[in-house]
Amino acid sequence: MAMKVGILTSGGDCPGLNAAIRAIVKSGKEKHSMSFIGFRNGFRGLIQNNYLELSTEMVSGILTQGGTILGTSRDKPHKFPENGKYVDKTMEALKVYKKNKLDFLICIGGGGTQKNALYLKKSGIEVVTLPKTIDNDIPFTDTAIGFDTAAGIATEAIDRLHSTAMSHDRIIVIEVMGHRAGWIALGAGLAAGADIILIPEIPYDIKKAAEAIIERKKRGKEFSIVVVAEGAMSVSQHKIVSKLVYSKENSKTKEEKAKAKEKLLLFHKEHLSHTLVLTKQLEELTKMESRLTILGHLQRGGTPSSYDRIVATRLGTAATESIQNGKTGIMLGLKEEMVVEVPLEDVAGKIKLVPLNHPSIISARSTGVFLGE
Repeated sequence: MAMKVGILTSGGDCPGLNAAIRAIVKSGKEKHSMSFIGFRNGFRGLIQNNYLELSTEMVSGILTQGGTILGTSRDKPHKFPENGKYVDKTMEALKVYKKNKLDFLICIGGGGTQKNALYLKKSGIEVVTLPKTIDNDIPFTDTAIGFDTAAGIATEAIDRLHSTAMSHDRIIVIEVMGHRAGWIALGAGLAAGADIILIPEIPYDIKKAAEAIIERKKRGKEFSIVVVAEGAMSVSQHKIVSKLVYSKENSKTKEEKAKAKEKLLLFHKEHLSHTLVLTKQLEELTKMESRLTILGHLQRGGTPSSYDRIVATRLGTAATESIQNGKTGIMLGLKEEMVVEVPLEDVAGKIKLVPLNHPSIISARSTGVFLGE
């Protein structure tokens, strides 16, 4: 009997999702005679049994389209918003899975999706996941769908800002995405020739950053390009977060843990405007005109790069092969250009940070890029 498979895209949108959907449907139908349904708006569609039939005709022509034809959301099966509170809808998801007589469910998403998929696996759903995130912070895979495009968009934006920085002898600060990991800032900053790159993994000293800019000016460099990940923190901010995280993880009661979590969330909310503060500090310390550009969701939109199309196609076709072979509870990733199958238990709840000995870190230092230390 040919298998029937469900597909959903969850979390933030990014270029390459449609390429993955296309690869799954085309390879599954043409090679294994599988049939597919796509759940709308992530896990919400699975819980509410809101889906559409996916044919090869429907996925024809979507390879180059950004976003996702299925829609997406950040809803979680075990923590689903309903009537002003969160309820566990895992069993409803299982009922929908069985009602549609599905043999497998493919979930395409980031770190949260991997955790949610693990919950579903434990409830009895046969699940396979694909890594998708522009932050590139999913472990056990060298890259994720969407990262290459986002890094390329950020690089092009920095390239364009170079000319205005040079024309006005300014400091241009560019904030890129990367709440916990600095892969975009590091990659785009290195590719675009940034003078300063600040990432979450390396707490920065603002005075030393200003000194680096002043030293550049003494050498005849009248402008500076500063690339900052949204999650980058100063040394003092990092100490505050470390204490709050320690307090949350070591709280003995639920009340203490909830209070520590609330303080941590409040800090992160206040930290959202940190690049504006950083820009003003650099202007005051260097006496140079400074301007801030926040790329924001611009990095997540538009046509996927050729590499992201290839990654999505390779992982999508590999997903149908794994399903055909009865593999379940795994994420498919790429390691040294080879597709690997990783147990969801190894992936869920973990994050891939930039190692301090990463070749790009070494290259940045070797070319005189200031990294905050």
